[in-house]
Amino acid sequence: MAPAEPFIIAGQSVAPGTACDVAFPITTMATGTSSSLAVRVLNGAKAGPAIFVSAAIHGDEITGTAVIQRLAQMLDPATLAGTVLLVPVANIFGFISHNRYLPDRRDLNRSFPGSAGGSLAGQLAHVFYREVVARCSLGIDIHSAAIHRYNLPQIRIAAGDRRLVELAMAFGAPVIIESPLRDGSLRDLARQKGVDMLLLEAGEALRFDRLSIETGVEGVLRVLAHLGMIEADDGLSAVGVPARANRSVWVRSPRGGVMHAVRTSGDPVRKGDVLAQVTGLFGDAPSAMVSPVDGIIIGHATLPVVHQGDALFHIAAIDHPERIGALIDSITDAILASEPQGSAQGMLDEDEVV
Repeated sequence: MAPAEPFIIAGQSVAPGTACDVAFPITTMATGTSSSLAVRVLNGAKAGPAIFVSAAIHGDEITGTAVIQRLAQMLDPATLAGTVLLVPVANIFGFISHNRYLPDRRDLNRSFPGSAGGSLAGQLAHVFYREVVARCSLGIDIHSAAIHRYNLPQIRIAAGDRRLVELAMAFGAPVIIESPLRDGSLRDLARQKGVDMLLLEAGEALRFDRLSIETGVEGVLRVLAHLGMIEADDGLSAVGVPARANRSVWVRSPRGGVMHAVRTSGDPVRKGDVLAQVTGLFGDAPSAMVSPVDGIIIGHATLPVVHQGDALFHIAAIDHPERIGALIDSITDAILASEPQGSAQGMLDEDEVV
């Protein structure tokens, strides 16, 4: 394979086989301090494609930040073919304030392509597209569910694109969802500009969980191996064939009260299976929630206090849901088996927390 060339970014030249951290100025905060978009550039010793991996476009969706931290320690530009741009926090403002949005209350993922003279969200979207997305042929953007919700790790792609199906299958998340593009989103802009995009949904806002992080790390590595950017690693866990779905349904609470779930994300369900009971405050008058389709639960609410009409379960409609349930169980078992012996820590009593 041909040797790589220097990668020019932010006025810096990143030599082949080296890494460099760069920061793109965004704006000045109310305190007068400046803010910036941090990017780590890994420029491989050999020629190859350029891809980016990004997280926390919504500032409270931090699972991807943990994934990128792991990747930053694992990827070696000396053995890499091509260039990887790592963006651990796209929305630094929301990240600091533990908030989905920016200080101007705008959603960064509805603000693309943005503009240099626009709102704060528009300026950040403009820099992110110009300096990161436009330099790459593929992006992997990592999201989580909203607060008080959990998403089973799943890859979302634009419908009808065989190349994206190939990349999503290589990633190896349990479920692949073909979902519509939203105006102003990063995926929408990337599609317009000819940049392939995989969107990983995994976990819960403001929380880390091992299944989501491990799925994200190994999935990105599988894609890099599929593209020939790294050597296929025997240490990567083998995965089965992901389920593919182009339809999903939300199941909403039939009444207000307290939800007692009997199913959770990753569980296979058949039409008519009970998902939860919603009761009154005294546990009276239980009302059953049932699945309207055969499928796999890809998201659920984690807060038991509910109002009538709250969306509590998200189900991808698929055939043979038990097969995917078994795949998820095998992934979970593999992760648990990799835990070091004695790694679990006991819980502290409340008065021991300082």
